[in-house]
Amino acid sequence: MSEQRLLEQIGPSEWRLARTGAMRVPGVIYGDPDTVAQLESDERRGAEWSALRQVRNVATLPGIVGASIALPDVHPGYGFPIGGVGAFDLESGVAVVGGVGFDINCGVRLLAVPLSREEVLSLADRLGQDLYDTVPAGLGSTGKLRLPIREIDRVLRDGAHFVIDQGFGTSADLPFIEERGRMEGADPSTVSDLAKKRQFGQVGTLGSGNHYLEVQFVDQVLDAEAAALYGLARGQVVVSIHTGSRALGHQIGQDYLKLIAEASRKQGMSIPERELVCAQIGSDAGRRYLSAVACGTNCAFANRQVIAHLVRSSIARVCGVEAEDVRTVYDIGHNNAKIEEHLVDGERRPVLVHRKGATRAFGPGRAESPEPYRSVGHPTLVGGTMGTASYVMRGTEVGMDKTFGSGIHGAGRALSRKKAAKRFWGETVISDLGSAGIRVWAHSKRGIAEEAPAAYKDVERVVGAAQEAGINRAVARLLPLAVVKG
Repeated sequence: MSEQRLLEQIGPSEWRLARTGAMRVPGVIYGDPDTVAQLESDERRGAEWSALRQVRNVATLPGIVGASIALPDVHPGYGFPIGGVGAFDLESGVAVVGGVGFDINCGVRLLAVPLSREEVLSLADRLGQDLYDTVPAGLGSTGKLRLPIREIDRVLRDGAHFVIDQGFGTSADLPFIEERGRMEGADPSTVSDLAKKRQFGQVGTLGSGNHYLEVQFVDQVLDAEAAALYGLARGQVVVSIHTGSRALGHQIGQDYLKLIAEASRKQGMSIPERELVCAQIGSDAGRRYLSAVACGTNCAFANRQVIAHLVRSSIARVCGVEAEDVRTVYDIGHNNAKIEEHLVDGERRPVLVHRKGATRAFGPGRAESPEPYRSVGHPTLVGGTMGTASYVMRGTEVGMDKTFGSGIHGAGRALSRKKAAKRFWGETVISDLGSAGIRVWAHSKRGIAEEAPAAYKDVERVVGAAQEAGINRAVARLLPLAVVKG
C-alpha cells in the first residue's frame, strides 16, 4: 500500500499542506511532482532539515495571513525555508529574523551590454580576467571605497544614492533599482557599531559563497513584449551581479537573533524553533529590527551599484564600448521584509511580506515598477548555476493573488555546501565547465566545489513549475560565457 500523501494537489504545480496542530493558516507549496516527493520524503524520514516542517512552523506564527508559501526553488533554510514567503498583519503580526536571514537584500543586478555574443566571444577570456582583477571578491575581501563610520551611516540611509554621489554610476540607474536604490525607514542607530566596523572596507566587494559575476548572452526570448520593454534581444550580451550586504547584513542578523529572542520571551510567544524568533511588528524591538533590515537593504544596493560601476569600467577597457552605454536592466533583492499593499480576504490592505530566497514579482500595473516596465511588471532575475541557464522572468496577476507578488530567485540547492564539497573537486568542476566553453575564475577552489552545477536543482524544472502554476512568466533565457566566483 502506498503511503498517504502529506500534500494535496490543488492546481498545476500547486499543493496544499492542510492546517494541523498550531498552524494558523495552511501551507501552499509550488513545485513539480519530483520536488514535492522529495519534500514529503524528507519529512517522513525525519530529516534534520525539512523544508516542509519549516513551512508548517512558519504557519504557526502570530498574525500570518493567507498561507505559508514555498516557491519551486524551495529548500531548507534557517527558520524559514529558502524560497519561502510569509505575509503578516501589521497589528497582530510579527517581524521574523529567519524570514530575512543573514544576507539581507542579497540580490542580482542585470546589466545589458550593447554587444552580441559573436562580438564578445573572442574577448571572453580577456574580459573574465579583467573582471577577476577589477572586482574585489573572496572571503574577507575589501574594496577601494573605505569609509569612516559617519560615511557608513550615509550608505545605510541612502543606499545607491550615496555611492552615485561619490561617482559610482549615474542617477539614470536609480529608476531601475528596486525601491529606487533606497529603502525608506532606515535608521543607522539601529545597527551596531560592530556591524558598521565590519563593513567599512567592504562596499563594492563581491564576497564569497554563491556570489558571482557572470557574463551571459540571451539564448532565447520567451516573452517578446516584455523583452522589448526590458531592452533584451536574442544574442545580446548581459552581465549578472549576485551579491548582498556582506558582513554588515550578517552581523545585523546575529545581533537581532539575540535581541528578538529576548523580545519573544518578554512578549510570551511560543516559538517552534530558535531561528523563528520574532517580535510584534509595532513593538520597539520589531520597529528597530525592520529599520536595521532597511539599513542592510541599502548597504546591498550600494554594494551592487559600486560593483556595476567597476564592471562597466572593465567592459569599456576590454570591449571598447562606452561605460555609460552598459545599461541597468534591473536590480532586485531576494532576502527582505517589506510593508506592501496586497489583497487579503477580499480586502486590499498593507501587510509585512517576508521573502527568504524569493523576490518581489509584481505583475502589470503596480506603481512600484519602473514606468517603462509598468504595463508588464518589473523583471525578476533567476540565477541558475555556472553550467546552466539563468532566466529573466516577470510577475503575473495570478502571482499577485496567490503569492503576494513573489517569484523564484534561483535553481535552489539540491545538496548542502558540506555535501557538495565532499562530492566534487573544484579543479574538476572548472575543467568540465571549460570543456563546455564556460571559463571560470575562482577565488576559492572549495567554493567552486560547493557551487558545482550538480549541487543545484534543475533550473528548467524550477522555472517550468513557476510557469505552469501561473505565478511567474519567463521572459528570456540566459546562458553563461564567463564566470567569476567569490
